[in-house]
Amino acid sequence: TSIPKEKIVNVHGSMGAAACELCEAEVDFDEFCDKISSNIKDITGRDENAPATSTPITCEACGNPTVKPTIVLFRGAMPQQFHRRVAEDLPECDLLIIMGTSLQVAPANSLVYRIPPTALRMVMNNEKVGRRLGIVYGEESVRDVFAHGHSDETCLDLADQMGWLPDLAEIIDELPESSATLLRHRLEQREEE
Repeated sequence: TSIPKEKIVNVHGSMGAAACELCEAEVDFDEFCDKISSNIKDITGRDENAPATSTPITCEACGNPTVKPTIVLFRGAMPQQFHRRVAEDLPECDLLIIMGTSLQVAPANSLVYRIPPTALRMVMNNEKVGRRLGIVYGEESVRDVFAHGHSDETCLDLADQMGWLPDLAEIIDELPESSATLLRHRLEQREEE
């Protein structure tokens, strides 16, 4: 993505990054993938070059065998960046976009009620979620908007309404194929109108 790394907070981590679970030292992802191939047994039996038994991947910074993808496992601690960015960003939030979630897991679900009362909340989802957290749907809603559908489609609808389709067209080749296909179809529709 062309979005600067410091602008992205992977609340539940990422399979595209690795770090030490204990000291949080970041590990070069390509090197991590190489170590997966050389240290971890292939339980599917497809990789004939994989070792017969797994050996831990040790952290070069602290020496502990605790290097893994940066995903947050159940009951695991949220990344420090999450807590820091919540404190920095939420007081200034004008619009919170909530998409592809059940809003069942804390503390991420707390964001919906921690933003200023003047901020709008847009739920882009296949189902209405967050009622127990204060999200209100229907005509009585003052600040909540529901965009029903799949994330790619509802994000494209938002971009279309905001007049951003020409901007997206410039980077269409950088998009995942499914997103690029949706965008091409939408651009063709606009040309026909």
